[in-house]
Amino acid sequence: MINENWAYVAAAINILGTVTYLVDMFRGKARPNRVTWGVLSVAPMIAFASMLSKDVSLGQSITTFSFGFAPFMIFVTTFLVKHPAWKIKRFDLMCGALSLLGLLLWWLTGEGNIAIVFSIAADFLGFLPTLTKSFTHPETESPWTFMFSEVATVLGLLTVTKWDFEHVAFPVYILTANMFAIMFIYFRLGIYILARRRG
Repeated sequence: MINENWAYVAAAINILGTVTYLVDMFRGKARPNRVTWGVLSVAPMIAFASMLSKDVSLGQSITTFSFGFAPFMIFVTTFLVKHPAWKIKRFDLMCGALSLLGLLLWWLTGEGNIAIVFSIAADFLGFLPTLTKSFTHPETESPWTFMFSEVATVLGLLTVTKWDFEHVAFPVYILTANMFAIMFIYFRLGIYILARRRG
C-alpha cells in the first residue's frame, strides 16, 4: 500500500477529469443528463459521511468526496452553458426517483454499512441514464472524466490499509461503473453491439 496522502492526489486527478468534461460541455461536445449528475453529486457524499462515521480516515475517504463534488460541478454547469443538456425521458425520471428512494432508505436506517449499500444503489440508479445514453449515443459524452476517475479510484484504493466493506465498497463500485462508461463512450462498444444486432 502507498501513503494515504496519495488519496489527495487521487481526488485532484478526479477533479481534473471533471474539468475536461466541463470544457467539452462548453464546446457542445458533451450533453450531460441532469438526473444523473444531480444524483451522483449526492450519493457519494452519503458514502463519504458514512465512511467517516465508521472511522475511516479523511485521507482514505477524500477520493469518495471528490466523486460527489465533481458531479455537482457538472450539474451546476448544465445551467450555465448555451448548449442544451440531454433531454430527460421517463426512464431517467424513474431512475432518479428510485435513486432518491435509496437515499431516503439510507436516512431512515442511519447505519454506516447499510448507508453505503443504499448509496451505491442510489448512485447506480442515478448513473444508469447516462450509462444507457453512452451505450446508444456515445458521441454525446466525454470519456476523459471517466478515465481520470479510474486513475483516481485506483490510487485511492492503493492507499487503503484495511480491506473491508466500509473502506472499499464504494470505490470498487466506482471502478466498475467507470469501466463500463469508458467501454461504451471511448471504445463505442454499445454501437458495435447494436450494429451486430442489426446485421
